[in-house]
Amino acid sequence: MKSLPATLRVIERGWLSSNHVVFADDDVTTVIDTGYVTEGDGTRRLIAEALKGRRLARIVNTHLHSDHAGGNALLQAEHGCEIWIPPGEAELVDAWDEERLSYRRTSQLCPRFQHDHVLQPGQAIELGGESWRVLPAAGHDHAMVMFWCERLGVLISADALWQKGFGVIFPELAGIPGFAEQAATLELIAQLEPRVVIPGHGAPFSEEDGAVSAALQAARSRIQWLSEDPRRNADNALKVLLAFKLLEARRLSLAELAQMVSSTFEGNDAMRALYPLEPEAIAAFMAQELERVGAARLEDGVLVAQDAA
Repeated sequence: MKSLPATLRVIERGWLSSNHVVFADDDVTTVIDTGYVTEGDGTRRLIAEALKGRRLARIVNTHLHSDHAGGNALLQAEHGCEIWIPPGEAELVDAWDEERLSYRRTSQLCPRFQHDHVLQPGQAIELGGESWRVLPAAGHDHAMVMFWCERLGVLISADALWQKGFGVIFPELAGIPGFAEQAATLELIAQLEPRVVIPGHGAPFSEEDGAVSAALQAARSRIQWLSEDPRRNADNALKVLLAFKLLEARRLSLAELAQMVSSTFEGNDAMRALYPLEPEAIAAFMAQELERVGAARLEDGVLVAQDAA
């Protein structure tokens, strides 16, 4: 995108791995977010190409979901780089609490890593020769942050705003308010009036063609729609989690899907209240939903990713 500075490179991935934002020309070479662990070879290669032979000095995470932090350990082992994480989760990382970090209950993988610094809302960090402000971005993940460069008018929005939506409001699944927090994050973005948004997934988009305003309008409508019925957010979350696992595994039996559902619901009274069914019935329903939207096909009790041979 022409409106982005030459010191910043966006490496767009798919939905299994988040995008990487690389600042390669600094004394402190930095990548924001490192993707999912099973795509580590691609992550290593793409970031090495962006760095042009330089050593990576720093990883900065917008949040610690597995698709944003899964490459941390790999890159830290290879480069000896520092890792900067969002506020509120340092103790979980130190103890490597996979349950509270969400990895166990979502049946996702994230190799253990060590952090060096904790980001704080309002803090300014230098990236690519520019000052970027750390901004809170509660909603999808209450520990998530964004990065805002006022001089450039560029926002690195993580999963708070995509061109077509935003990340699942996961706190609501645990009975913790999240819809109002997501709405407040959208209002913060609107007040910034960014010229360009670099999302955690999907291509950067610009207000030059009205795409930022359109994305915000659609996101506001969606959060209103979700908040009117919590089951809508829960249905979406289950589809996303199962689709993510299917992207990784390529094929999953209904029994494996049911085990995933059971793990997700374990100890979660809020989810059990929304789904008074056995895991097998929920898994079958979600498999049908994934098939209906074209994400998978069901063959003899096995769900197959739609592009899998």
